[in-house]
Amino acid sequence: MVINDVDDLTDTEWLLAFQGQWHMLSDLSFSDLLLWVPEDPEDEDCQVFTCVAQIRPVTGPTALEEDVVGEQIAYDFEHQVLEAYLSHEVCETSDNALSAGIPVDVWAIPIIRHGRCIAVLERHTNQMGMRAVGALEEHYLEAADVLTSMIFEGRFPLSPVTDKALAPRVCDGVLRVEPSGRITYASPNAITAFRRLGALGDIADEEFPALIRSVMTGVESMGQTIQADLANQRSVVFDVEQPRASMRVIMLPLVAGGERRGSLVLCRDTTDLRTRDRMLVTKDATIREIHHRVKNNLQTVAALLRMQSRRMTSEEGRDALRDAMRRVSSIALVHDTLSHSIADDVAFDGVCDRILLMVGDLAATSGAVAAKRDGTFGEIRSETATSLAMIITELCQNAIEHGLGSGSGSIVVRPTRDDVHLTIDVIDDGVGLPEGFQLGNQTSLGLAIISTLVGDLGGALEVASVSQGTGTRARLILPATV
Repeated sequence: MVINDVDDLTDTEWLLAFQGQWHMLSDLSFSDLLLWVPEDPEDEDCQVFTCVAQIRPVTGPTALEEDVVGEQIAYDFEHQVLEAYLSHEVCETSDNALSAGIPVDVWAIPIIRHGRCIAVLERHTNQMGMRAVGALEEHYLEAADVLTSMIFEGRFPLSPVTDKALAPRVCDGVLRVEPSGRITYASPNAITAFRRLGALGDIADEEFPALIRSVMTGVESMGQTIQADLANQRSVVFDVEQPRASMRVIMLPLVAGGERRGSLVLCRDTTDLRTRDRMLVTKDATIREIHHRVKNNLQTVAALLRMQSRRMTSEEGRDALRDAMRRVSSIALVHDTLSHSIADDVAFDGVCDRILLMVGDLAATSGAVAAKRDGTFGEIRSETATSLAMIITELCQNAIEHGLGSGSGSIVVRPTRDDVHLTIDVIDDGVGLPEGFQLGNQTSLGLAIISTLVGDLGGALEVASVSQGTGTRARLILPATV
């Protein structure tokens, strides 16, 4: 895909996009990077700067052992950061003091955007630990010089990073590609990654579009597309997918001083990551299927209990089976919700609404009950959703049987949430509590189930009359983390 440019970003957003890709310069130049921003971005003569970001190379030794983020430079006209900001020129010095006697080369690079210097990039290179110069080092440093010029000219980054998890780094593999498409250099890791995809040879001196076309089986136009991207100096990200291997590729055009310098291509072997992702997708699908089957089995159990209740001659036995059917159905509702989602949390409003519909239908045999929800539960952890569903089911059933006397009336479930608690009120407009009522003195199975589940969730239950002689409110207070 072609990456969108960053011209419309604010300076702050642009600097954040820059930090998402400045690892390229750090690794190519074997240098530590510091980002200094002026205290007053609107003041072109600002003399106070704060370090807001720091990165160390993974390709070489660090030049700065200590973290510098948060430190300030103020009114030090000899400091290269201030000099670069005021002069709009790259300043280069050697400073041994910063690294306890280790020879360090320091560059201060003003970042120019829309004709203004919005920040200064400081580059520190540990000369004592520099690698012996070979083909890799020469091409890395050459590319680093081009990137430095692009930063100075406000040409880098070309776009924000959209997927940092898969974004390749310099150490994963690097290609240098001429404007014509010929590969002038391929790092050892890049060669290994392409060979895993089936490419042959040393990669260098091959045509990059032809190379991509050879490993992109089934996509005949891929080479022409890459050729067009090279010709138009577009920054693109694409994936090479094969049954046994995959690769993420970023192609970054290099332009310095108005001259086209080809492209820098970063590639990363993502085979293991893709395999892991496929395993996770399979696992998620398996979990959803398990929830679906559990829901079906619970619904079968509920249907069997309903059939058995119809054949009972004892009214007490019939009621007991109906209560069991209702409890099983409430658990099935949670598993049905989980079977349609891969999230760890449950959007509980839908579960509650279906519970209220089920409770209202069961009560319709003895009266007209209007049950509704007023408020939102938000997200409930999947491991506690079943317990909460059963509690609400039992509280609503108690409201119908005792508050409304199995007659007509209304029930409102009102959840409220703050940073500490999730409070759930179940309110009916029935006859209210009997005189001398005390919670805990009852022997009903429903209240025993409620008390056990509330204790497991670390909550508390309060029951009181809404007003003297009319209505009952059961208040469930749970931790907000349920």
